[in-house]
Amino acid sequence: MSIICGVPLLECVYCLACARWAWKRCLHTAGHDSETWGLATAEEFEPVPRLCRYILAVYEEDLRHPLFEPPGGYGINPDWLILRKTYENTQGHAPPYILYLDHDHADIVLAIRGLNLAKESDYQVLLDNKLGKKKVDGGYVHNGLLKAAGWVLEAECDILKELVEKHPNYTLTFAGHSLGSGVAAMLALVVVQHHDKLGNIDRRRIRCYAIAPARCMSLNLAVRYADVINSVVLQDDFLPRTATPLEDIFKSVFCLPCLLCMRCMRDTCIPEEKMLRDPRRLYAPGRLYHIVERKPFRLGRFPPVVRTAVPVDGRFEHIVLSCNATSDHAIIWIEREARRAMDWYRWIKAMIKKK
Repeated sequence: MSIICGVPLLECVYCLACARWAWKRCLHTAGHDSETWGLATAEEFEPVPRLCRYILAVYEEDLRHPLFEPPGGYGINPDWLILRKTYENTQGHAPPYILYLDHDHADIVLAIRGLNLAKESDYQVLLDNKLGKKKVDGGYVHNGLLKAAGWVLEAECDILKELVEKHPNYTLTFAGHSLGSGVAAMLALVVVQHHDKLGNIDRRRIRCYAIAPARCMSLNLAVRYADVINSVVLQDDFLPRTATPLEDIFKSVFCLPCLLCMRCMRDTCIPEEKMLRDPRRLYAPGRLYHIVERKPFRLGRFPPVVRTAVPVDGRFEHIVLSCNATSDHAIIWIEREARRAMDWYRWIKAMIKKK
């Protein structure tokens, strides 16, 4: 067509689409995603830094002689560690995880590590999905993450049931980062649905903290399980904002320009309202907590502000063009900023008491 008309029409349309996409992204900052949300309380956000440290502990081979401890340590008593599963134990069905009996906080914690870029099995879990492939409880979920969660529950069902019945006043918490966050969210969903497998455990005892969450469930499920599942996002983190299916991202890793071209054209030609109305579209699960500690056109970091909501009109729908989009996904940075947020809460509380 371009040759016949003597004008590069296709090239012009593509350039205009890319320019429109880039302009919209440049105007969008992370603060816009949660500017109308309320502030989280210290009590509801308190478990986050602690659970981040538990997830970091999964990377250690020997917790009695740790090599990568964060400031202040992991906060784990090695004698209370029930089990630790590696890739050899899971045989690629799920990421490594630990089961920890936290007597200090009356909590049974199953913590799951994030994506290992060197493990093909982790990519297979992510790639095992297509839009609308798996329907559960009237909504849609990520098929590969659901299968991984099912494998973990099947493997640890007996020990979890024993712990839940032995400690009736303890909560059962699933926590994970990145890939592990999706598995943890699916675990919480499955346990709530099949609570009889764990001795008819009360829904109020089940919790999930998805750190830097993958988009793993449809909007109706994300809202319905907001009393159980909590998602924590640090500022510009790219993963919760990646609406493009995860399997398409990794399939296109060797043709990133092709992926960007398709994304620009889609965002230009398809109205956003139409995309958000698709019931098969996946979102970050549950109640959202957004840690904001940088401001547009300002240098440095500010005291973290934690905003929270259970939004129904979009959940981190736009990728932020930021040099921190990948670093904000790192569990080390999330733990650090969550800890700073709790320190800020304590400082404010102390100032109020003095007055």
